[in-house]
Amino acid sequence: MGHAASAAQPAPAFGPGPIVPVAHPYGPADGARQSVDTAFRQARQTGQKVLLDFGANWCPDCRILAGVLAQPAIAAWVSQTFIVVTINVDRAAGTTTEGARFNTNADIARDYGVTISAIPALLVLTPTGQLLNRDRALALGNARTLSGQAMVDQLNEWAQHP
Repeated sequence: MGHAASAAQPAPAFGPGPIVPVAHPYGPADGARQSVDTAFRQARQTGQKVLLDFGANWCPDCRILAGVLAQPAIAAWVSQTFIVVTINVDRAAGTTTEGARFNTNADIARDYGVTISAIPALLVLTPTGQLLNRDRALALGNARTLSGQAMVDQLNEWAQHP
């Protein structure tokens, strides 16, 4: 019924073809905390790692990363390897406060000792909530300059982390 946590499958190769950005990869900002809680419940049952993807729909790097994750072979591998939660950090509807751009749902990252200073920011956690990539949360933050394979390779490195 569950996935084997210790037997992470190597990532498939990216391609062929260009990265096609996803127009709106992040849903509404509300409900993120509940989605994270649900992901951890599922991860504890399956042994999968949890991948928290903090971003916003206006962010080109976030949309490019989402395009890589949406490629069929990559999407299948990601769904077997991680429980993914996309977390919209853009200001909540109706908020006009300057500086609130990354404040929405930032408390979720702070729970793991991470301050969101740029997006996309990805946190990889064990089913028990141990952060595995504290120093590399922004590794895919410059997705516009990375190849699809480089992004997949980084995800694969995180997937192989014990």
